[in-house]
Amino acid sequence: AIINKPSNLLSVPGKTTKDSVALRMRNKFPNSTGPIIVHRLDRSTSGLMIIAKSLEAYHSLQNQFAKHTIKKTYVAILDGVVDSDSCVIDLPLRVDIENRPSQLVCFEHGKNAVTHWQVMERSNNQTRIIFQPITGRTHQLRVHAAHSLGLNIPILGDDLYGNPKSRLHLHAKSLSFSHPITKKEIYFKVLADF
Repeated sequence: AIINKPSNLLSVPGKTTKDSVALRMRNKFPNSTGPIIVHRLDRSTSGLMIIAKSLEAYHSLQNQFAKHTIKKTYVAILDGVVDSDSCVIDLPLRVDIENRPSQLVCFEHGKNAVTHWQVMERSNNQTRIIFQPITGRTHQLRVHAAHSLGLNIPILGDDLYGNPKSRLHLHAKSLSFSHPITKKEIYFKVLADF
């Protein structure tokens, strides 16, 4: 199944919050087998997620994520103007042990994190941008946007790496992957509400 996760909903239950995509999908698909959650979106990020309803589908999709064959596109609004039009950010990330759940760039112990980006438009001292992550690290797009070696401009509303607003302006806009059963390439797209 494909869902459009709203902003401010956890992908999996937290320490104090049980409501999540996982719980809602387990209730919606009570006969599902194996793990339902194949990948996650940050609580603050909205957009498309793939839900596995069978163990076979889960393993197929996990394999596609591991091989980076699932293509994901995100749209974001940056809290400033990006001068160039497109590029690739390659900055390794690891958890900030002193400030969880924040991530930081670390060339010594960080895991590979690569993001392609392209400007869609600039207006009102903001930049609408498309992100195409090659890897899927925690907070990858948020750190790559805000870090001085990345775009050096945080995503609008980012409460960890920028200035909090009403919400984080980051949305998982499209997904394409091989169907776990039919092997047919499929594509889904949903526009952001910002």
